[in-house]
Amino acid sequence: MNKFTDFTALAAFLEEARDQGIDTSNEYSSSFIEESEMAKLSVVSEPEKADMPDPFQVEAAVDLMMRTMFDVLRDTRMEEFAKDLAWGFCNSFHMVAKRLEGREDDAARKLGELARTFDPSEIYANELEDTQLLCQTLEGCRAAMECMRDHAAEIYRVETGQPFSTVKGSRVSTKLSASMIDARDYLASRARTRREQFAPEGPVVAFSGGQEWHDHELLWDRLDQIAKRIPEMVLATTAQAKGCDAIATAWAASRGIKVVQFKLDRSQGNRAAFVRNDRIVNLKPVEAIVCEGSGIQSNFAQKLRAAGVPLHIFRRAQQRSAAAA
Repeated sequence: MNKFTDFTALAAFLEEARDQGIDTSNEYSSSFIEESEMAKLSVVSEPEKADMPDPFQVEAAVDLMMRTMFDVLRDTRMEEFAKDLAWGFCNSFHMVAKRLEGREDDAARKLGELARTFDPSEIYANELEDTQLLCQTLEGCRAAMECMRDHAAEIYRVETGQPFSTVKGSRVSTKLSASMIDARDYLASRARTRREQFAPEGPVVAFSGGQEWHDHELLWDRLDQIAKRIPEMVLATTAQAKGCDAIATAWAASRGIKVVQFKLDRSQGNRAAFVRNDRIVNLKPVEAIVCEGSGIQSNFAQKLRAAGVPLHIFRRAQQRSAAAA
């Protein structure tokens, strides 16, 4: 159990964590930002002066919480449960972040409605400013919570070898007040940021493979080669929970590569997997990896070839023995 009597000891602990390849200082510094000295967390609450938590202390708290759970159970009969408990911590951060995102979206919709209906009254101006403050406060809290989740998820990946995955423009006019312009600027900026998060821009590398595969190094080596040539790549996978797709997702998590997972659209019935293949091909990937699996992978490879996508094919026979891998 780690105990600290001063910040010198705490700093030494974090330095040791960074030596192990986990350095989140920059992420915390950029996520725990106060856009305003005032904060507002709900429609009914009044704006109040409230600071963000100290990013250094939050980083240390998340690090301690996650690592201690693994440490105290390591080499005991309960060691196998550490992974489940740590997943629960990561998922808790994720669920709170999602709830904050929902509240942020509600506030943004209200801000949008206000921004579209100008009223020169003081009541309107106050409501507009309060709603914008609410949206900014929630956005900051959501970003901070996501930072904590990502930190916890990285520790989870290092400890378990698997990535954490969840279950489930301005117009200037003399008729507009300064707060109206700020509101529209803010909404446009927020929309651009969220679009990039949910639709990342960059050259797409497609990936699909069967659910039976043990030689992860074979796939990681080829993915590393592609990433070296295409550092801004976005990995698009067929989102299977085990086998090749899971190996590729773990690689992406370890390398900080963005992943777009194309899950089956069950409404398509028996055509779902083939429709998914079409959707990935329609992204115009710059390169692709297909590992031997079922007819779905064969269909995917055929469509990629027809589209002229440079293709890497891996067959089961190319794997080293499970013991060697």
